[in-house]
Amino acid sequence: MTSTENETWQPEPPVLLPPWHTPEREELQLQARRFAMDEVLPVANELDPQKGEIPASLLDRLADLGYFGITVPKENGGLGLGVFEYCTVSEELARAWMSTASILARSQGLGTAVADDERRAELMARSARGEWIGAIALSEPDAGSDLAGVSTRAVLDGDEWVVTGRKRWCGNAKAADFIQVLVRERDPEEGESRSKGLVNLLVEKKRGEFPEGMSGYPIDKVGYHGFLTWDLTLDGVRVPKGNVIDEAAASDEEGDAAKRAGFAEAQKFLNTARVHTAARAVGLARAALEDSILYLQEREQFGHPIGDFQALRFAVAEMAAQIEQCRAFYRQVAHLLDLGVPCEKEASMVKLEATEMSVRVTNQPVVVSARPRWVKVSISSPTRMIVARLACRSSQP
Repeated sequence: MTSTENETWQPEPPVLLPPWHTPEREELQLQARRFAMDEVLPVANELDPQKGEIPASLLDRLADLGYFGITVPKENGGLGLGVFEYCTVSEELARAWMSTASILARSQGLGTAVADDERRAELMARSARGEWIGAIALSEPDAGSDLAGVSTRAVLDGDEWVVTGRKRWCGNAKAADFIQVLVRERDPEEGESRSKGLVNLLVEKKRGEFPEGMSGYPIDKVGYHGFLTWDLTLDGVRVPKGNVIDEAAASDEEGDAAKRAGFAEAQKFLNTARVHTAARAVGLARAALEDSILYLQEREQFGHPIGDFQALRFAVAEMAAQIEQCRAFYRQVAHLLDLGVPCEKEASMVKLEATEMSVRVTNQPVVVSARPRWVKVSISSPTRMIVARLACRSSQP
C-alpha cells in the first residue's frame, strides 16, 4: 500500500513469460502499474489511516480505464478480456490499495444475469461503465463457508418476493447500486441436495441508502479500509418477482423455480473470487517486499546500508520466492478458468496458499525494521499491510 517519498529503487512489473505473455497483456499490466503508483497510492496513504472510503473521483478513474468491465464482453461496452487479465490488473491495484482491487469484484457483470435479454444488456453496459457497482450478501451468522446452510427466506407474494433474514460480511452494501442476496425459497425435499431451493435475488437500491425493510451496522475492522463492511437485517424487503439472478433463470423462458441454480451460480462466482483474492494477496505481499528493499537501501548501521548484511538479504530472498510461487499458481488457475475448466479445488488451493503467504511476507518488514509491531509508522507504515493482510483470508471478495 505504502511507499517511501525518496525512492532510490523502482521495481518493474513482473515479467509475463510464455505461455502467459502477449504484448496486449504486457501493456495492460504496465498501465495498471502506472495508475496504481501514481494515482491510487497517494489516495491510499491519505485515506487509509483515517479509515476513509474510496472517493468518487477514484471510482471515476477506474471507470475511465475500463477496469469495471474487464470481463464484460465488448458488445456490452467492456474490455472483453478474461479472468487472467482481471487478476493481473487487480494485483497491481492491490499493491497500492487492496480496496481498489476489491471494488472491481463488485462489477464485471455482477448482478446482470436476469431473464430479460434487453435489461440484461443494459445492466451489463452499466456495469462496464462503473454505474452498476454491487455488493454480495452470501454469509450469515450461522452460514459462512457452508452456503447450503443459508436460512434467509424469500416468500413469493403476488409479483414480489418478501425477504426476511440476516446477512453478515457484506462489503460495500450501503454504497452499492444493488445487493445480490442468496436466499432460500423452499426447504430441500427428502433425497435432494441441501442446496436445492436456494436462489439469488437482485435487490436494487440507491447509493448511500438501504431499501425499505433493510437495516444494518458497519463492522469495525482493523484493516481493509476503503469501503464499509456490513451486518444486515432484512425484515420484509420486497423484491420484484423477475429479479432472480442466475444463468439458469436467465435462459429459462418458463421461469420455473425448480430449474433455478442459485447455489451453482454462487459457487461459480466464488471460483473466480478465490483466484482474484489470491491475486490481491500477491499484490499486498509485493508492497511489503518492495518497501522492504527500499528501506534496506536507505537505513544505515555501522557505516553501511543494512541491505549489505547477508542475513537481511536472506529474508528478502525468501519473501520474493514465496511471492513468485503464488503468482505462478494464480496465473495457472486463472488461465484454466478462462478455458472453461471449473477449477473449484485449484481455486480454493491458490486462495489458501496465497493468503497464507501474504501473512508470512507482510510480517517480514517488521522483522527487517526491528521495530515493535504496535508502532503505527515503521518502514512505510507496514502496519497497514499487516492488518490488511487479515482481510485476504476473508471468504468475501
